Amino acid sequence: MEPYEIEFIGENRIISITPNFTHDKIYLICGEFGPFRAGLPVNVPLWLAIMLKQKQKCHVIPPDWMDVEVLENIKEEEKRSRFFTKMPNEHYMVEAKLILGSAAEDVPNAPEIKTIIKDIWDIRMSKLRTSMDALMKTGGGYGRLDHLTMMEINSVKPLLPAAMDNLLRMQMVRTCVTNCNILSFRHILLYFHLHFVLFTNISECMYHPSDHLIRDTFMHSTLKDPWISVLDFTLVS
Repeated sequence: MEPYEIEFIGENRIISITPNFTHDKIYLICGEFGPFRAGLPVNVPLWLAIMLKQKQKCHVIPPDWMDVEVLENIKEEEKRSRFFTKMPNEHYMVEAKLILGSAAEDVPNAPEIKTIIKDIWDIRMSKLRTSMDALMKTGGGYGRLDHLTMMEINSVKPLLPAAMDNLLRMQMVRTCVTNCNILSFRHILLYFHLHFVLFTNISECMYHPSDHLIRDTFMHSTLKDPWISVLDFTLVS
């Protein structure tokens, strides 16, 4: 899932506004909202609130958690705990970004609130990086982290899957070296290359252009270890 898709989901959060116009109830795919009466609070999706605010048709009522004291308590708890603490909602960053970006004048102490939210994000990202580093160092195949939001999970998407794939391949090479007592660095490189080609064939259901070249190389090689013959047969057959 891409960041803009997460933001799209977060824009469906329900918040309160005070409209400065009067209108009947409106019917949308996501539900019905209204009626709108000037000066009377009404609940609408976040995206609709931002759209009306940009047209100067309403005032946004900040969520209860968007308060300096509340956020300072969240920040201190996050700093004290080794684990991730539960955030006000799943899309706090999307909500903060849109409200503070389009309706900052409706939020008391908006600059200070923006700074605290950024501090909370940085603390949580530091914890997340530390957790990922510990996972990679221990060679674990999975980890459990509670109370992460969708945007925070998405932030490690560009790095973690590729890193785990490379870790798995290195573990396979290490296992082969241990089991077969292979001491030659050339053996290790050839084994790694063969597995890369094999994975490519499985995932793409087609032969790698260099398969037959590799096969011929091994057929005429002086390296006669059993594991080479087995893998060579697997690639060719």
